[in-house]
Amino acid sequence: MNLDDFIIKFSTTTEDQKKAIFSTLFIAGNKLQTLFDHHIPELSLKQFMLLSIIKQFKEPFTFTQLGNLMGCSRQNIKKLANLLTKKGFITIQQSPCDTRAMCIYPTKKVTTYFENDFLKYQKELSYLFEVYTEPEIESLFILLSKLYTGIENLEKKTTNAIQKSEKGAINK
Repeated sequence: MNLDDFIIKFSTTTEDQKKAIFSTLFIAGNKLQTLFDHHIPELSLKQFMLLSIIKQFKEPFTFTQLGNLMGCSRQNIKKLANLLTKKGFITIQQSPCDTRAMCIYPTKKVTTYFENDFLKYQKELSYLFEVYTEPEIESLFILLSKLYTGIENLEKKTTNAIQKSEKGAINK
């Protein structure tokens, strides 16, 4: 099955389109990670995303906060952070707000990387969006932002269902 077959197969009903959207999110994520990991040296896509967040927000984040933002566990962030520390991109220090938490701070290497090394790949990444018009990009941005609300809804509903199931098992 090629991409055109996939689109045709899942375009007939709203239910099929929901399945296709869900599948597409997974497939697109895998394809982007494979492209990035094989094409851009020194950093994996996950490491790059962590650095991008740290660079954009400027304030220090804890492992837990970054895990929540990136949709992964605190332990996964800690593994990424340890690798980035070894590569000289970040330092890990105690949080100024909570002595039990550790925060990630960018080093000058992050600025140098984004201003010099990454510029080579910036143009290539723009190829991803050159197939869209500006209004389509705006619509896609709005819809993907709304997807986060759907994901939060899914998390809430599945967490509630699990908690109800566990309470039912305890009461038996």
